[in-house]
Amino acid sequence: MAALTQYTYVFALTAAFAALDAWNIGANDVANSFATSVSSRSLTLKQAMALAAVCEFSGSATVGSRVADTIRTKIVDPHQYDSSPPVLLLAMMCTVLASSTFLTVATRYGMPVSTTHAMVGGLIGTASASIGIQNVNWGWTGLSHVFAAWAVAPCMAGCLGALLFLITKHSVLIKPTAAQRAFYSIPFYTFLTVASITMLIVWKGIQIVQLSTTQVLLSVGIAAAGATLLQMIFVMPYLWVRIMRQDWTLKWYHVFQGLWLLRRQPPPPTPPGFVKPQIKDYYRGHLTPEELHCMRASETLLQSVQRGRPGEQPDMDKNDDLILPPSALSPMPSTRRDSLSNDGLIPPRPPGPSTSFPVIAWKANRFLLRGIEQDVIAMQKRNAVLKWDIEDMHSRATRFDNRAEYVYSSLQVLTAAAASFTHGANDVSNAIAPFSTAYQVWSTGTIPDLVHIPIWVLCFGGGGIVLGLLTYGYHVMRTLGNRLTLISPSRGFCMELASAITVLTATKLSLPVSTTQCITGATVGVGLANGDWKCINPRLVGWIYLGWLITVPVTALTSGCLMGLILYAPRW
Repeated sequence: MAALTQYTYVFALTAAFAALDAWNIGANDVANSFATSVSSRSLTLKQAMALAAVCEFSGSATVGSRVADTIRTKIVDPHQYDSSPPVLLLAMMCTVLASSTFLTVATRYGMPVSTTHAMVGGLIGTASASIGIQNVNWGWTGLSHVFAAWAVAPCMAGCLGALLFLITKHSVLIKPTAAQRAFYSIPFYTFLTVASITMLIVWKGIQIVQLSTTQVLLSVGIAAAGATLLQMIFVMPYLWVRIMRQDWTLKWYHVFQGLWLLRRQPPPPTPPGFVKPQIKDYYRGHLTPEELHCMRASETLLQSVQRGRPGEQPDMDKNDDLILPPSALSPMPSTRRDSLSNDGLIPPRPPGPSTSFPVIAWKANRFLLRGIEQDVIAMQKRNAVLKWDIEDMHSRATRFDNRAEYVYSSLQVLTAAAASFTHGANDVSNAIAPFSTAYQVWSTGTIPDLVHIPIWVLCFGGGGIVLGLLTYGYHVMRTLGNRLTLISPSRGFCMELASAITVLTATKLSLPVSTTQCITGATVGVGLANGDWKCINPRLVGWIYLGWLITVPVTALTSGCLMGLILYAPRW
């Protein structure tokens, strides 16, 4: 039986807002990790959601932190509350309430913010209102780490991303034999990627076992070599037959044949009228400078012809529908417009009255699956948040061989999956550490030095993260993708790998960096590596950085006011 039963309602509210916090971590933090994969067309939105759901939940439940600091990053000494444990319980409630509320608003407007910093801001506010601002740890072991991360994380990730992309660009992408060079670079990049992710898990994810330096290096080497060997046995033969031999009869499940694919007979001639499958055009919809000039000249001519007609063209920035091309602005049948807006993502409404079972089921599925039926790439072409010439920004980026991009898409999927697993293992504590603290205080009536997190709490946090990604993650994906810079598989791979290496380095240096800041910094760095500052959206960069700056003060003010109002309200 719980020791503080009179405060069960406080614990219940803490649990509810902790679930909302976990939901927001999925909708904000996880979404920004997969924004590059979706934007580059390496993964569809549904594929990214499915992969992230499996990796995030498995990372949370299997190697998630079983032990967490009572107060996140030692911002406040928990024993300041020894004389009144219920006040700490109330502080945890106010912290998660302020954090979850701010994150919900930020996610709705597509602002990628740090969930860790939202939690830190909530702790600052509750501590200031309850035990005094002088008892907050403002030194290097406390808040100074957080403030330093605002500059260190994006700069480090940006420099690494630019360096990786420049090396890949000059050694592979701009060469006449780019496809072959990309193919032969797979083992090196696979080893580097898996080694980085494994080392991150060993250093930060597995805290219940202390490993020596030799054991760490051995485990990292074995994992990276094993993954590289599997890549060479299964993935590389498939890519060789698909790209170099152009085997149009190859199916996705043939990848499991491994090295036997190299002995596959040449494909027969295509039947009459059969269209041979082509490598995906990763730059589809992104115009070159010449194409953009011609299109805008045509638009100007069309506007001059239509000038003076009654009525106004619809403002497509007011909703999330697909932006129609200029040729679609002329009148067209409603069925044609419906097919354009659906674009294959949403099944058509079945025939029959609205009360029929097929139509009701269709409406129910649209409500439940709304988060995974969005055309994120089409959304990114809108200027809904900040006005910027996105089409001109995209036209300035160099186009590379789609066959080389196809090779890097497989590496990008690997990077995204590994980073998602690590995120679930490491950052699930952002959602459930305050909840676990509140649970221990409520159930025992004491202030613990360390909070042991049971498996059911890890599953609770992991489930909330997955649900948030599936239902609301597309809001942040549309901001961090092609609205920031043009993303292709080679660029996206460099971004994700640079972000992982930055988190790895910062973990070793005990810097509490945010995955949001790392992936954003890497995206900007790769964009600038194109050689033109107009290849990025500086207004959006400023908007994102503003979100980072206001996170701590806004959540601190919200939680502090709420804490003070409850503690010091007049009583009769």
